[in-house]
Amino acid sequence: MSRQHRGTTVCLPEKTVTHISSREKMDLALLSSILLVISTVHAFQYSELVQYIDSHQEEYVEALRDWVAIESDSSNVLKRPDLHRMMEMAAQKLRLMGGTVELVDIGEQELPDGQTLALPKVVTAQFGNDPNKHTVCVYGHVDVQPAKLEDGWATDPYNLTDINGNLYGRGASDNKAPVLAWIHAVEAYQALNMELPVNVKFVIEGMEETGSNGLDAMILAQRDTFFSDVDYIIISDCGWLSRRPALTYGTRGNCYFYAEVEGPKQDLHSGVYGGTVIEPMTDLVGILDTMISPSGKILIPGIREAVAPLSDEEWRMYQDIQFDIDNYKNKIGVNELMYSNKVDLLAHMWRYPTVSIHGIEGAFSDPGTKTVIPAKVTAKFSIRQVPNMDPAMVKKQVTDYLHSVFAKRKSPNKLKVTMVIGAKPWLADTQHPLYDAGKAAVKRVFDMDPDLIREGGTIPIARTFQDVTGKSIIMMPIGGFDDGLHSQNEKMSRYNYIEGTKLFVAYLNEVSQIKHTSV
Repeated sequence: MSRQHRGTTVCLPEKTVTHISSREKMDLALLSSILLVISTVHAFQYSELVQYIDSHQEEYVEALRDWVAIESDSSNVLKRPDLHRMMEMAAQKLRLMGGTVELVDIGEQELPDGQTLALPKVVTAQFGNDPNKHTVCVYGHVDVQPAKLEDGWATDPYNLTDINGNLYGRGASDNKAPVLAWIHAVEAYQALNMELPVNVKFVIEGMEETGSNGLDAMILAQRDTFFSDVDYIIISDCGWLSRRPALTYGTRGNCYFYAEVEGPKQDLHSGVYGGTVIEPMTDLVGILDTMISPSGKILIPGIREAVAPLSDEEWRMYQDIQFDIDNYKNKIGVNELMYSNKVDLLAHMWRYPTVSIHGIEGAFSDPGTKTVIPAKVTAKFSIRQVPNMDPAMVKKQVTDYLHSVFAKRKSPNKLKVTMVIGAKPWLADTQHPLYDAGKAAVKRVFDMDPDLIREGGTIPIARTFQDVTGKSIIMMPIGGFDDGLHSQNEKMSRYNYIEGTKLFVAYLNEVSQIKHTSV
């Protein structure tokens, strides 16, 4: 005969079938009590983890302060020593937790002048290797965008400053606090001597802000080793749309172009030569103006036709999302937007392509006046990709179109069009158990259902993970909607940082409940 208690089977002697003495009844009652205690111990002790996290808030803030202090700007080659130091600091924190840690060499970066520079090593770490458990891989980055006080920051961008519960500093939200929150989530289990509900791996890079140089090759090289036992990949390099927590299921891709128009052999004086030469800047501005209408309609043939149509299900999902258009306008400081209703605005933010002109290299842009005709000017613009667009086709469409427009001008100048980035969009299945687990974790921590959102920006590594490893991916943001990523006064609120750590703790437990048949 056997009795079951919360999944534990207790075998009893056969004689108990016919007769149980009073002493044996007492023994069985005691045994049942012990089993109850054991099963309770193995149950998810969320409140204890929450208490631990709350009591270690200041340590978490100080850890973020130490990380923000390192100017890990991946775009500035002069800051490369700081970037190497940042990777070592991340690796050391994981080593001190007892993880199996490696600093993976991903080679060198070739600079425009032909010199080479060592890329920052990628940090990988592993906690737990129980084959009976799911294995999750958390991706993050610790490099940052450039920042200087004179750019308009109210505080030193590399000195984490706490103002009214907001932690201001470059990289605070993108992506140092989320990476630390994941590390602290694992650390909380360890500190309370609780077994991790899943095996956890980390991949932390230092070149995300400049295109993740070398990371694609590293993932491909380790597909059958480091990633072989990974079941799910989690990315927290994104943010909420409003004050409501969110789960992200899609991002746009990005095709980035240079359009160079070259004319005279040198810059010319506009008083001496103006009116005698066909100016490269005039040609360039002329062809750029033909790419998009004042209302935002992309005029390049074939772009809009390739876009996957908005489904009825998507339309309904967008209707339910919490989004305040007036707050959005106030946040970015405009009086009018391209679209006046929520569904249209969200759709064009997330799942329709855009053309954005970013700047013109070679043009005079310093303060003051300079009467110059630039000999060569290069426009930099991008087109955000969405399903079902293909970067290779977009490259052809843009190149052919600009050359055809340029030819109509009958200019003696030369046009050269180059695509320097061709990142594909990423889209996940919101019906996957990963998202059910995410909803359950959000409900536990925030006592509300999350918005299911897409991201207008590009996180190329998501598509790489999907294509190379074939693993399922979820994006679980903890950054706020007003964190100012890439902008002045970037911040991470203390609330999001600490509650986000609790979310990650809860999510690891929820993922452990996914049936092993799910893929």
